[in-house]
Amino acid sequence: MKRVLIKNCHIVSAECDVKSFNSLLIIDGKIADMGDINVECDEIYDGGGNYLLPGLVDMNCKICEDGFESKDNLRIISLSAAAGGFTSLAVTPDTQPVIDNKTVVDYVIQRGKSESKVNIYPYGSITKGCNGRDAAEIGKMISKGIVGLSDNGGRVREAAVLRDVLMYSKMFDIPVISGGLDESLSEGKAVNEGIISTKLGLFGSPREAEEIVVSRNLVLGRYMGARLHLPMVTTEFSVELIERSKKDNKKNNNITAGTAPHYFSLTEEAAEGYNTYAKVNPPLRTRKDAEAVKRGIYNGTIDVIASGHTPASIHRKQVEFDLAAYGISSLETAFAVSFTELCNDKFTVSDLAGVMAEKPAEILRLENKGKIKRGYDADLIIVDLENEYTVRGEDFYSKADYTPFEGRKVKGKVLKTFVKGERIYG
Repeated sequence: MKRVLIKNCHIVSAECDVKSFNSLLIIDGKIADMGDINVECDEIYDGGGNYLLPGLVDMNCKICEDGFESKDNLRIISLSAAAGGFTSLAVTPDTQPVIDNKTVVDYVIQRGKSESKVNIYPYGSITKGCNGRDAAEIGKMISKGIVGLSDNGGRVREAAVLRDVLMYSKMFDIPVISGGLDESLSEGKAVNEGIISTKLGLFGSPREAEEIVVSRNLVLGRYMGARLHLPMVTTEFSVELIERSKKDNKKNNNITAGTAPHYFSLTEEAAEGYNTYAKVNPPLRTRKDAEAVKRGIYNGTIDVIASGHTPASIHRKQVEFDLAAYGISSLETAFAVSFTELCNDKFTVSDLAGVMAEKPAEILRLENKGKIKRGYDADLIIVDLENEYTVRGEDFYSKADYTPFEGRKVKGKVLKTFVKGERIYG
């Protein structure tokens, strides 16, 4: 029986007074007790008066750039995740090969167990090859352990296909993660349509490319009564549509929504100078949109903040803007950027833990994850909320060692990360 004690910290838990200094006891990887604890232990860690949070749960992370043997493979991704405070990753299916059948699901799960320091949970592709058209072998993938169905932001083109998948998913109580942009409006358009696209002489992707898809998916989700998650909300009107849908359907609200830190902390201006590090999909929007996304987080319209980690290699970024890959390296900045941008007297670190750990674990039905609670897995992070530091891509574990946040000062340094009581970082 292995005993681990983390002492002298503010524990972010409903079972503990966060304002007091307390200790947390871990026995065989599970949270056993909290409070004033004085027992002999195999390992003791001093929290140094910092905050102990549940390990973060990422609902939108790409594990590889272009295949299982890519530069950012499972081992590298897990190091990057641990440094950013993420202990569980729900990984998108757009790998090579695509996660669209039971054999690949089994392969990813086994590789995750053998190579990753953090928990790996695969999504199954809604459609074959993530082609947006033909439904994949969903039942067989569920039997192998996928935690959701997704096409990684690629729009399911046929409403009839998405309707059938939503109906089918109810049999298994599994979430369908579906968003994306209408290709007829957005394909080949790398930035938000507006002042910056005009200034740069680039074709712009209009907000309605997202909002049309959000509208359609909300209608289908409501009528099917399935668990629908809209993963990357970026525009003011998308937030309004989701808020309205939730208010109209309070008794049976099966809709959840998410975003990523760059959509409330950066704007389209980040692409000025043809900065390809700011080329992401969906594109960065206006300040008004970013503020609306923030309000959506504050009022509960947006349930989840995910990393949106899509690590394109540096050589695919350092080319002409139109030719550059979409993507961002964000596992190691997501928590600090979110804390710096969002937390104040009304939105606390406990609230942030709710949208980055508790709610994602709840949506994905991850048993014993997302909370600091007796009997739960000891997936934990120690964070110094007063530690202000400058973001430098060269410090990343990710091979995608670039960031649109380069040089930005943030607060909220992850000091140590634990998975089932084992220290994996710090």
